[in-house]
Amino acid sequence: MIAVILAAVLSLTIALVGTPLFIRVLVARGYGQFIRDDGPKSHATKRGTPTMGGVVIIGAAVLGYALGHLFTGSAPTPSGLLVLWLVVGLGAIGFLDDYIKVSKQRSLGLRPGGKILGQGFVGISFAVLALLFPNEDGLTPASTAISFVRDLPLDLAFAGTGIGFVLFIVWANLIVTAVSNAVNLTDGLDGLAAGSAAVAFAGYIVITLWQSVQNCGLQTTPGAGCYEVRDPRDLAMVGAAMAAACLGFLWWNTSPAKIFMGDTGSLALGGAFAGLAIMSRTELLLVVLGGLFVVITLSVIIQVASFKLTGKRVFRMAPLQHHFELRGWAEVTIVVRFWIIALLCVIGAVAIFYAEWLSHID
Repeated sequence: MIAVILAAVLSLTIALVGTPLFIRVLVARGYGQFIRDDGPKSHATKRGTPTMGGVVIIGAAVLGYALGHLFTGSAPTPSGLLVLWLVVGLGAIGFLDDYIKVSKQRSLGLRPGGKILGQGFVGISFAVLALLFPNEDGLTPASTAISFVRDLPLDLAFAGTGIGFVLFIVWANLIVTAVSNAVNLTDGLDGLAAGSAAVAFAGYIVITLWQSVQNCGLQTTPGAGCYEVRDPRDLAMVGAAMAAACLGFLWWNTSPAKIFMGDTGSLALGGAFAGLAIMSRTELLLVVLGGLFVVITLSVIIQVASFKLTGKRVFRMAPLQHHFELRGWAEVTIVVRFWIIALLCVIGAVAIFYAEWLSHID
C-alpha cells in the first residue's frame, strides 16, 4: 500500500512542477494548438495554446511508478509494465500526430494508414506479451477468457487451439482501439478529459486494491469470491500514478487551459484504461466504469449514421460536449456536469463489482 501511495504522490508532484516547465518549452518553440474552422466559434481564442501536454502525464506516471518501486525496494511486474507499454506506445503515436499538426499548422496529422499501423504494432505486441510471463500459480498477465467482473466462461482459446491466440489478439486490439479513440473524442474542452480520466482511474484503484486483498494466490484458504488476477497491487500502483498525473496536469489544464494534452495524452490515457481492464479481468465492466466516454462516442456514431442515412443531424455538433456548447451552456458548466456523470458511472461500476463479490460469499 505504501508503494501505491508513494507512486501517486510522486506522480502528482512531477506533473504539478513539470507542466509549467513544459509549457515554457512549447511556447519557446511556438508549438500551439491548431483550431479547426468548423469547430465552435468560441474555440478560436484557444488557437496557439501549447499542446502535446500528454508528454507530462506520461512522464509523471512512468516516473512515479518507477520511483515508487525504487524507494520501496519492490520489483515492477509484467502486468504493470505492459500497461505502461500501452501508455507510452500509444502516447508516442499521439505525439507524432500532434507534432505534425502544430509544425504544419493543419488539422490533419498522421495519415490514417500510419496511425492504424502504429496502433496495431503497439496493440499486437501488448496482446502477445500479455499471454506470457506466468507466475508460480501459472497465471499470465492477461487471460484468453472474456471478462466482466472476473473471467466469464467465454474462453477465446477453445481448449488451447491456435485460433484462440489469434482471437485474443483481435479482442485485445479491439478494446485498445475503441477505448483510446473514446478518450480522444472526449478531449476538446478545458479539463474534460483529464478530470474524467482521473475519476475513472480512481475506480480502478479501488477495484485492483480489493482484488489484491481478496487474491486467490495470497490466501491460505481461497474463498469463493477470490480473484485470479496476476498482479493486482501493481495494477493499483499504475492506476494511482495515472490518476495523480492527470490531477497534476489538470491544475494547469482547467479553464482557461494553459496547455492541452493533445492526442499524446488522450491516446495514452485510453491505452491505460484498456490495459487495466484486460489485466484486472474487467473488460466489459469498463463500459460502465467509462460510461461518459461511451456516451460521447455513441453521440458521434449516431450523428454520422443519421446524416448518412437521412441527411439530418441529431445533435447540433458531435461529440456531445460541443452540442451543449452550441446550445449556450458555458464551457465550465459542461465540464463539471460531465465530471459528475463520470463519477456516477464509476460509483455504479464499483457497486456492481462489489455486489458480484458479495454474491459469491452469501
